[in-house]
Amino acid sequence: MRALISVSDKTGIVELAQTLHGLGVALISTGGTAKLLAEQGLPVTEVAEVTAFPEMLDGRVKTLHPKVHGGLLARRDVPEHMAALKEHGIDTIDILIVNLYPFEATVAKPGCTLADAIENIDIGGPAMVRSAAKNWKDVGVVTDAGQYAAVIAELKASGKLSDKLRFALSVAAFNRIAQYDGAISDYLSSVTFEEEKLSESYMPSRNLFPGQSNGQFIKVQDLRYGENSHQQAALYRDLYPAPGALVTGVQLQGKELSYNNIADADAAWECVKSFEAPACVIVKHANPCGVAVGQDAHEAYAKAFQTDPTSAFGGIIAFNRTVDKAAAEAVVKQFVEVLMAPDFTAEALEVFKPKVNVRLMKIALPAGGASAWDQGRNAMDAKRVGSGLLLQTADNHELALADLKVVTVKQPTPAELQDLLFAWKVAKYVKSNAIVFCKNGMTMGVGAGQMSRLDSARIASIKAEAAKLSLQGTVVASDAFFPFRDGLDVVVDAGATCVAQPGGSMRDQEVIDAANERGVAMVFTGVRHFRH
Repeated sequence: MRALISVSDKTGIVELAQTLHGLGVALISTGGTAKLLAEQGLPVTEVAEVTAFPEMLDGRVKTLHPKVHGGLLARRDVPEHMAALKEHGIDTIDILIVNLYPFEATVAKPGCTLADAIENIDIGGPAMVRSAAKNWKDVGVVTDAGQYAAVIAELKASGKLSDKLRFALSVAAFNRIAQYDGAISDYLSSVTFEEEKLSESYMPSRNLFPGQSNGQFIKVQDLRYGENSHQQAALYRDLYPAPGALVTGVQLQGKELSYNNIADADAAWECVKSFEAPACVIVKHANPCGVAVGQDAHEAYAKAFQTDPTSAFGGIIAFNRTVDKAAAEAVVKQFVEVLMAPDFTAEALEVFKPKVNVRLMKIALPAGGASAWDQGRNAMDAKRVGSGLLLQTADNHELALADLKVVTVKQPTPAELQDLLFAWKVAKYVKSNAIVFCKNGMTMGVGAGQMSRLDSARIASIKAEAAKLSLQGTVVASDAFFPFRDGLDVVVDAGATCVAQPGGSMRDQEVIDAANERGVAMVFTGVRHFRH
């Protein structure tokens, strides 16, 4: 048995080669890998000896040779193939261990030049991987250090690789090649080519939206069904998920998450992690129906639940703090589908243990920082349309106090300004048209997803009344501008004393005049948050 080893990432390769040698597997290798193995005292034959042709063009040509690809592609069960190998003095290669030049890591570095990117496009590696993967019945192809242990275990147990493992390795290899080629396509088709600037140090400008979009997602699990029981569904994650994103979570308890659970859980998690103070978000059908901040998780939940106890039934709940016993004892009194938090105390887990169907998810909060990745957020959002795809940068805009422009005679109080920032954060996650009443770090009424902003305002008032919450002295956030004064009149009639809206309507002055007439404060944010 012979193994060809050619790796860019040398993690664990010495240990693997030592094991292979101990099992009687002959080692063939290239360049730097061969040198490393030889330094460790392992008998290794360089590819140049096998091909009787030297590596050339700075290593660009070394494995592109019939004595390599013939040894990988020959079918052992076809006599004509084996006769051809014998005629031309080609030996079979039974195991191929390759990982590719680090193209993705290279282009992700600040200051990556076009020359650096091009030089890190692997040619021989993918060619060998494809050959070995195509001939999976006879060749095991290893493309990731995470596969080494399984390969070693089977070789030690039976002296060969099983059909099942070789096929799985082949599938993983073709997936890796697709990811690699997709990354190259994404990068190159985003480059703005400027011939007059070409040099070794040329760092090209790049279009945010490449000429071809190549999605790279890995299946996490099949789901029982989709949005409705007659639909099929599965959950996929990014190839490299951001820390703190929903798909990095671990389910601690409960039955399998459904399609709708996951969609609602994402809405809740994205909203709750936008708050710095201890916060709780309750989501029903992708809309926050209760959001609050408090001194701790228990107080935040108690306030959030007050907003709309009816809608909270069977909802999704997210915390941005550890759930302790007090919070758990409060939540367990209601019917909850999914509960998410950065952690749960041992006492809290005991509280939920009898509720075997409640899904508990532990998700680490992101480290935080300037980039979407640091915040555990998507950089891009996608939406399918008929035979097409809409791509946009994700709505990661954060409003600061300094961004608010007071447009009325009456000035907001410091307390109202803080509540406006809170309300604006919530409105960002409510389906359009969105109207959100808040007071003292708590939602008091939420109107969502209506064709008319006027209706959303009325619904928010109705919900507050049903929850026996007074809207007197509340602030209101509207995710887009008031096209007429009627929407403003509804929220002021309900008790609001301060309103935040983007501004930008032809009738802005009419609405400002109405606010002055009604004696309320109004601020413009300069940005809207449509969420369809």
